[in-house]
Amino acid sequence: MNKLQKLPIGIQTFEKLREEGYLYVDKTKYLVDLIDRGTAYFLSRPRRFGKSLTISTLDALFSGKRDLFKGLAAEEFFDRPSYKTHPVIRLDMSKIAANQGLEAMTVSLIKQLKRNAERNDIDMPTGSPHDVLGELIAKTARRHGSIAVLVDEYDKPILDVLHNPEKAEEIRVVLRDFYTQIKAEDASTCFVFLTGISKFSKMGVFSAMNNLRDISMGDNYAAMLGLTEEELLSNFGPHIDAVAAEMGMGKEELIEKIRYYYDGFSFNGEVRLYNPFSTLYFLSDRKFNNYWFESGTPSFIARYMKDKKLTVEQFRGYEVSRDFAFAPGEIETATAASFLYQSGYLSLRPGVLDDFSLDYPNREVLTAMSSLLVGNIFGDNDGLNNARNSLRQSLISDDAEGVQSEFNKLLSKIPYDDYASAAASAVRRGGDAREWIYRSTLLSYLYGMGLDVEAELHGSLGRADMIVKFRGHIWVMELKMTKHYANADLCATAALAQIKEKGYADAFDEAVLLGLAIDDEARGITAISMERHLLIRKS
Repeated sequence: MNKLQKLPIGIQTFEKLREEGYLYVDKTKYLVDLIDRGTAYFLSRPRRFGKSLTISTLDALFSGKRDLFKGLAAEEFFDRPSYKTHPVIRLDMSKIAANQGLEAMTVSLIKQLKRNAERNDIDMPTGSPHDVLGELIAKTARRHGSIAVLVDEYDKPILDVLHNPEKAEEIRVVLRDFYTQIKAEDASTCFVFLTGISKFSKMGVFSAMNNLRDISMGDNYAAMLGLTEEELLSNFGPHIDAVAAEMGMGKEELIEKIRYYYDGFSFNGEVRLYNPFSTLYFLSDRKFNNYWFESGTPSFIARYMKDKKLTVEQFRGYEVSRDFAFAPGEIETATAASFLYQSGYLSLRPGVLDDFSLDYPNREVLTAMSSLLVGNIFGDNDGLNNARNSLRQSLISDDAEGVQSEFNKLLSKIPYDDYASAAASAVRRGGDAREWIYRSTLLSYLYGMGLDVEAELHGSLGRADMIVKFRGHIWVMELKMTKHYANADLCATAALAQIKEKGYADAFDEAVLLGLAIDDEARGITAISMERHLLIRKS
């Protein structure tokens, strides 16, 4: 077998990627198109989605590093009669020490500006960060011509302190004054490009840069970051073949599984993208893990979900308007749906008429978000690990009472106020809001435990509430609500009868059928009805 080309895992520098022979998926046509069409842009994308590499590529393009673009779509750009190099001022706001106070933040801003002054052979101006930036742009333009200003992760300093509203507001004021200088020196710039994971701040940071064209949800740039399936297959075919051989799977079967775990991000409701970070790590490690989620700081999202009393299931199929993500306001007051979408935890799907709906992009994100919810409920890793081990043991032992016990331990830990809050968000779904709360909580629990779960799986005569698969064992579960401890056994029996009558388990040779009666007053499962299913196929 020929040696596989190196995968660009963790490589955010275009020059290093090209000079050291890493595999590169050519996205340069989008960058040339941006330059041809306008001068000032903003792009919102989740973390680890290629924003920094895009900034680095634009830097190389304006700096005239033609050799790096040999064989790429942008190579023709250098042959244009109008082409000329431009000085670049490049700021990486992810390196700003915002959480250490305003003084430390000022020092780190000045340090970055100093590097840009040295790069462009300009005497370093003095003063506050915003004064230095404005003077640096003007001086550089006078000496070298119009400038390309590239800002990566513009919102990272605020996101770092979002849990502290007072500190966040202090930083927002500093950044607003800082970014205002870019717009103020518009005559000195030929191109401005900002990236981030959010676009809030009608009266905050973004108001300073209201001349930017937002391409975040535009059709023309929907595939500018991330991997389309066509790009995955055409660029990583040999890697996929090697992984399929090692895992003992057919190529199509492997692609379907990669799609299930890492595909599904969409920023215009139509084009679907694979997460580049997770996909590359999978092709390297050859294991299905939650790479993207575990690479960041999920504690912030966990705290956000806990403070807002969010459930995982409440955002599945959640209808939103076309402009929901970028409605006026600050990130602290944004709707949960908007915040989670811009952070990358929810993705757009086609909705009714011209609107969208939301869902989790793929299994990786759904599992990770569920893990956070369950972690919030149990409070510590020991409790979570003990619950996981006990539940899995009950599943492989066909122990229905053990499953009931683990479910009740979970439900008993949810505060009353959380049930009330979730009930309000469930009303819009119609039907029994309380049943939805319990079902969504149990589903999140099962997802968070790393189990293979199918929710409301369609059959010929209806939908099963939950189908759980673990190490060859299959459980088909149906929930029914009861009140005041009355008729619990009858309720559980009716749930079991529905599984059988509707044929929810007919797709499986063997399964455990479990009817669950949930008492709202007890906030738990008060009765179960179990039966083993063995499908007898006619010859």
